[in-house]
Amino acid sequence: MHVGDPLATLRNSHFRYFLLVRLCLTLATQMQVLVIGWQVYEFTHSPFWLGMIGLTGALPFIGVVLFAGHFADIIERKKIIISAAGVLCMCGVFLWVFTLNNQIFLRKYGIAPVFALVFVSAIAKAFVTPSLFAFLSQIVPRNQYHNASAWNSTVWQAGAIGGPAAGGLLYGFAGITVTYFIALILIVLSVLMMGFIPSKPLPAKQNKESLYESVKIGIHFVFKTKEIISALSLDLFAVFFGGAVALLPMFADQVLKIGPLGYGLLRAAPSVGAVIMGAVLVYYPPLKNTGIKLLCAVFGFGICMILFALSKSPLLSFSLLALSGAFDSVSVVIRATILQVMTPDEMRGRVSAVNQIFLGSSNELGEFESGVAAKLLRLIPSVIFGGAMTLFGTAFTSAVSKSLRNLHLKEKI
Repeated sequence: MHVGDPLATLRNSHFRYFLLVRLCLTLATQMQVLVIGWQVYEFTHSPFWLGMIGLTGALPFIGVVLFAGHFADIIERKKIIISAAGVLCMCGVFLWVFTLNNQIFLRKYGIAPVFALVFVSAIAKAFVTPSLFAFLSQIVPRNQYHNASAWNSTVWQAGAIGGPAAGGLLYGFAGITVTYFIALILIVLSVLMMGFIPSKPLPAKQNKESLYESVKIGIHFVFKTKEIISALSLDLFAVFFGGAVALLPMFADQVLKIGPLGYGLLRAAPSVGAVIMGAVLVYYPPLKNTGIKLLCAVFGFGICMILFALSKSPLLSFSLLALSGAFDSVSVVIRATILQVMTPDEMRGRVSAVNQIFLGSSNELGEFESGVAAKLLRLIPSVIFGGAMTLFGTAFTSAVSKSLRNLHLKEKI
């Protein structure tokens, strides 16, 4: 179903700068994640330590993001984004400097400082994420939320393609130091682009609450809104159990034997499918039978993960990951639109923070789960298990959530 003008939000210069900020930050962080993953794998050759990267990022994120959401509702969001991006810049500087004498550094300190920077970066990301989500609603009108969500998701996925692909190429041909330096430059560019967007006044709040009350109200709103909690729970299963991203270095090395460049292509594959699907959703947004489409997308994602685990062909593995990304793109756009449409303006920071507890942190916790499962079950059975759990979660959510099954976003906009 074609709805409205698919290019409407792109005519908004503030939104275009917002997308550039999103793109630069995504490219930079994805490049860093790829290089850190390969760096840790080369040093340890252990799936457990690959999983620990995710846990190290998840714990501070979970501990901080609810408070960050509260601050996004009481402090000018642009200031939070720029400040947090500044912290990411400092972490990028240290990652780059540490590699100027990489072998000496690793022999003396090991990988502990890398994990420390992952920890600090996670805190900064916890402030960036809800502030970006809330700031988006101040840039575009309500009747364009679905269009803005589709473009925002597409640009994020484009960055998630370019980041691993560029990171793999740079790492393979120019080395780790150059790769970290390019990532640092991209973070600096994101700060500069943010400066072109004027500050937006915060929505008026009816009541002043304490920090504890503010966070409690945000959590309560999410859990009492059935469509939101059902969508978040569904994606939680898929992200926590279904992803195999943390194990891709092992698949690239042990199963497919395609090296760091091939690993970068595998990391980019889900986003290739997601960008293609994102372009489709810009023109044909899933506003009718939305809940059914969400359930089908997550179910398809689980099937792709099971088939990926069984594949021995690099081309087939890439294709399955790309298809999983297409399914995931449907889920991301629907969930983002549900949150934007159903959340009051003065609560967007807190609701986004709760969303990130479910999904942003579950990405990292999912990486930890993947590492532990691979250690206990072995590589391929662990991914099959994760895909099967995703299918179970989809079936369970479909059975218990009538409000999600009957959701039509067209009626809400």
